[in-house]
Amino acid sequence: MYSTSTTTIHPSILNCDFMQIGSELDRINNAEAAHIDIMDQHFVPNMTFGVSMVEQIAKRSPIPLDAHLMIDSPDRDAVAYAEAGAQSVTFHVEASSAPVRLARELRAKGVKAGVALRPATPVEPLMDILGEFDMLLVMTVEPGFGGQSFIESMLPKVRRARKAISERNLEVSIQVDGGISRTTIESAAEAGANVFVAGSAVYKAPDAAAEIDALRALARAHRHA
Repeated sequence: MYSTSTTTIHPSILNCDFMQIGSELDRINNAEAAHIDIMDQHFVPNMTFGVSMVEQIAKRSPIPLDAHLMIDSPDRDAVAYAEAGAQSVTFHVEASSAPVRLARELRAKGVKAGVALRPATPVEPLMDILGEFDMLLVMTVEPGFGGQSFIESMLPKVRRARKAISERNLEVSIQVDGGISRTTIESAAEAGANVFVAGSAVYKAPDAAAEIDALRALARAHRHA
């Protein structure tokens, strides 16, 4: 699903019409994955859905699922999302007491393991263990709600992470999530991100598929050297 040599767009279904989930997934079938935001109203002040809903979405989705767990108990619950059909499961380092063990448990299930950082969380404590993950998610908004403005001050964090990954020749993708649109994706790509979560930019566009193609083209044109 991920390679540091590819540029991928993962629309967040947080911004879709849940009453029409099947057709809303079909609208984004040219994306590389659907981003599924799992919130528990504890780690973040919002609630979405759980394992059973992800299992149903996985059966219906024309593209792979990229699950982002914004929950207090990833050490206990993350593997269940892999078993439910998500091809990638990302958990927050702030909520995990054993991130390396959890990443290895997810990989043992045959899925990609991602680790996420809130805006105020530095990347430096993860530098020595980056190779344990398939993806690093740098939140470019505070997690919990869609439609927020991009936090440009996260770009240096992306640059530092990309530098460390490149210097160690690691196969670790960098995902950015929050406020990604045509006006922000170029700077995120230049900083070193290669996986982009776009929610409202895609689902509020007249043609979601065309917007995905446009975002991907912009990111590729400004890809980090």
